[in-house]
Formats: sequence, structure tokens, C-alpha cells
Amino acid sequence: MSTTPGISRRTMLTAAGAVGALGASAALAAPAAAQTAHGGRPVIGPARGEWLHAMSFNVRYDREGQTQPGEPDYWPERAPLTAAFLRLEQPTILGVQEVEFNQLTAVEEGLGRGYEMVGFGRDGGAAGEYSAIFYDARRLTVTWWDQFWLSDTPAVIGSATWGNTVTRIVTWARFHDTVTGRDFVHINSHFDHQAENARLRSAQVVREQVAAAGLPVVFTADCNAAAEASAPYDVLVTDGGLQDTWLAADRRLTPYAGTFPNYGAPDPDGTRIDWILATPGVEVRSAAINTWTRDGRYPSDHTPVQALLRIA
Repeated sequence: MSTTPGISRRTMLTAAGAVGALGASAALAAPAAAQTAHGGRPVIGPARGEWLHAMSFNVRYDREGQTQPGEPDYWPERAPLTAAFLRLEQPTILGVQEVEFNQLTAVEEGLGRGYEMVGFGRDGGAAGEYSAIFYDARRLTVTWWDQFWLSDTPAVIGSATWGNTVTRIVTWARFHDTVTGRDFVHINSHFDHQAENARLRSAQVVREQVAAAGLPVVFTADCNAAAEASAPYDVLVTDGGLQDTWLAADRRLTPYAGTFPNYGAPDPDGTRIDWILATPGVEVRSAAINTWTRDGRYPSDHTPVQALLRIA
């Protein structure tokens, strides 16, 4: 399902409040020094110069009617935390997972003016979870984007044929960076949480897409698979040749922690299932696993992962 180049959201999504791009590019602030995840300063923050701040963030869907005020998973109380966190970090490109239509507003409020979005719900239109891409339109221009379903019938909305009962999608966008003059592709996804075959096939599809892109690629996803110890990781990194930005970074700005703490304390022995990968040649200055909280509350059951990149 392709769109005309340059259109950031389909007409059916305008009710969510599309954010218009600002005319001239504003000066971008310098990356912050490493901070504790609980502080009031960003771990990476807005990028400067040729650097791009990439983030993958599973926001956790809204379990409306299944949670109560005061519970960690209660969306009305997580929404302002999500906005506050994104307002602090201001990624240049952001791949989200599990966001439902009614949750888009919190993401948009946090990112603020000048950001736009591409993507649909996985059940078509505004229905179902999004694996959308948000981007700083003051700097980046979308020259094309698309969304497809991870199945044997990728153009069929809601299709799932690899043993998964949950629909899974890929959203991708080709960007022109007005600061550097370079083009690159951002691919964002959310692999299945139950079916190993679906995760493996999904990784193979992404690897083929990267190979066919003909441009530098940044891949963000909740892969529901262990970094350095799973078949999808082998397909994409060990055998596929993509860089794992957490390992490739010149600096790691935060301690290691599993990226699915499920609202618990950061676990230094936990599994890293949320990844940012990049093609060879993309310079990785720094990376982070961000366990930010406010008043002891997390915005999601996943920790966002971040990387500061330069596209060659």
C-alpha cells in the first residue's frame, strides 16, 4: 500500500491530529553527556550536525477496561509519561510498536511541532496496533514509504500465514536528509512473540528488503528474540551482516539491561529483545538502553533503545 511521495499520513488518519512540518530547519542542540535514566536531562537528546538520533520504542498497547488507576500498565497514567520522555529525548527517527490509534496523540505531543508520521494500523486504516515511523520533518523529507504484512501475502491486510495468530507488519520509509544531502531507508517492525517460524521468516524478509534497498538502512524493532542468541539475530546480524548498534557503538551511555523489564527494576541479566540495527558504513557514535522513569513510573513495559548515527 504505497502513497504519493511526501504525504506523511493517509487521509483517514487526519483525525488523530497530523503535525505539520516547520518551514526552515532549526538549529539542533548538542547531544547531552551520559545521564542517569532517572534524571531530568536526556541521555542522547536532539541530534546535531550530521548525526541522527534513532530510537525504537514499544509503547505498549492500551488495555482499556483491563487495568485500573495506579496500576503500572494503566494507559491514562502512562500517556503523560510517554509524552514527557519523548519531549526529553527528541529522536530524529522513531520506530514505535504496539501504539494504537488513540495513543498516537501522546507520541505526537511529546515529539512536538515539526514531526510527522507514516504508517497504518496492522488491521487496516486506523484499526489495530501501529508499527509507525515518526520523523523530524524539519530535517528529513519522505520520498516514498510503504507498509506490508509479514506473511505469504504481504499486500493482504491482516494476513498471517507463518504460524502466528497475531498480525505482524513492516513499515518503511525512504528519507532525504536535507542536512547531509544523503538518502537512507528506515525499516520498523514488531516480530511475533509466539511463533519461532514467524520470527525467522520475518527476519529473512527484512534481510531481503535491506539487500534490495540500495541505500544505507536503519532497522528498528521489537524482535521478541534475544540479541546475540537467536535465529532472527543470526539472519540479520551474524550471517546478514547488519551492525548491532549496541555492540558497535563507540560509547554506551547507559548500563546494560534487558529491554523488557515489565515495569520491574532494570535487569542486568535480562534479554535484549528491542534492537536498532544498521548497514555497514553507518557510523555508531553512541547507544543507550533507557530505563527512564518519573516518580517511579515507567512509560511502558519495554525500555526504549537509542543510537546516535551518521549515515555515510
